[in-house]
Amino acid sequence: MHMFEQALSELDVDRFWEVGYARLPGVYSDEEVKQMREEVHEQTKRGGELATGPLLHVLTDGRMVAVAKKLLGVDRVLYGGDSSATINGVIRAWHKDNTDREDSEAPDWDDRYTQLRFGIYLQDHTQHTGGLNLKLGSHDRCDLSSGETIYVKNEPGDLLVWSMRMTHSGAGTLLKDPTARFPEPKEWNAFPAEQIAPAHDERMAVFVHLGADDKHGRRYLDYLKTRTYMVGAWRKAPFTPEIIQALEAADIVVRDLPAEVRDDKRAGLNANWEPFWYPGMRHPERAGAPTVQGASSAPAPAPSTSGGAKDPYPVDFAKRYARATKRRLNGVLRGARAGWYDSAPKAKKAARAARSGS
Repeated sequence: MHMFEQALSELDVDRFWEVGYARLPGVYSDEEVKQMREEVHEQTKRGGELATGPLLHVLTDGRMVAVAKKLLGVDRVLYGGDSSATINGVIRAWHKDNTDREDSEAPDWDDRYTQLRFGIYLQDHTQHTGGLNLKLGSHDRCDLSSGETIYVKNEPGDLLVWSMRMTHSGAGTLLKDPTARFPEPKEWNAFPAEQIAPAHDERMAVFVHLGADDKHGRRYLDYLKTRTYMVGAWRKAPFTPEIIQALEAADIVVRDLPAEVRDDKRAGLNANWEPFWYPGMRHPERAGAPTVQGASSAPAPAPSTSGGAKDPYPVDFAKRYARATKRRLNGVLRGARAGWYDSAPKAKKAARAARSGS
């Protein structure tokens, strides 16, 4: 832990908030890296998020928590089950991980964003391609084009942390020429193979969300309840009392989202990111409503606009009400006619039967 303590003491908080990320060198030993690589294989076979598998210790050993505390200036940090392990991930498009990614008037952009993404890349990327791309300073810009593109050159055992508002992409391209610019993610196949640094056979990474237990944290976890992949992971492997106890002992405020979504039929309807509703938003018809415990003022989720899971709760109330009213009136009329015939004299019933040919 000596290397970690030194890295933590040298962590420049002001610099982090200026550029949007930090690299803490030598946080994990060679033995720990080897162990985590074995655990990543097991985790990917099991599925679910990290707290319910062999990588629980990356949450509870105190290192990520200590970094989050220092960057955020808090005594405890929030965790709701957003973590994963990947092998040879290939998400090369620029993206942000926060809730409000396209709307600068949304709550995520009110003030400093307090939700962090941690990454442990379990192999060298100082001389190997396939690492992390970032756009410097993009955590303060509500677009995907602002900021200088960099390729993060990490060694095994380094701990990376960045703002979840930061524009980033995985599986970046590193060129052999140390003076060359860092390619954009879309240029991954634009260079001859001999110009690209060699790749590892297995590129492994571990990702964790930790943040302040505040409005941003609560909104982010509410948004996660709309995502198909996350809800599937939670339902597959719920938190046990022992897991919650271990997390809380590490100064983590646990929100038991696996329990929240277990019987919630409106959770996990969006396969892709969708705008997330907030009071006063300009286009509420595009947004899914938060499935917050006890919430009653938000509108029902709108249909997906980007090819994700279709929402069974349309927001066009007037049309829905008109159709329901018409159905009810037709039912009343049919019932009235049937009641009149049933109470008519036998002669009328016989005449009706004869006309119908029965």
